[in-house]
Amino acid sequence: MSKFQQTPATVRRLEDIPNIGKAVADDLRRIGVATPVDLWGRDPYALYAGLNAATGVCHDPCVLDTFIAATRFMAGEAARPWWAYTAERKARLGQK
Repeated sequence: MSKFQQTPATVRRLEDIPNIGKAVADDLRRIGVATPVDLWGRDPYALYAGLNAATGVCHDPCVLDTFIAATRFMAGEAARPWWAYTAERKARLGQK
């Protein structure tokens, strides 16, 4: 089954979520997100800020796009590629 055919009910590991690979899963674990259900009701912007604070590094904004994609997917939205959220992120953060 393709990651984009998964549903929130079928994912068992963070890596099963569309757009989440080993590196992003490790980032999520670093900030206390151990399982897919830990993303329910979470604010992707707060997760991104928490990752930046935990690592002392300002991560590439596409990591935020990936967090948006993952949290929306776990909230029941259809799986979309992470870059589908770039315009939304830029508009919210006032970026060009």
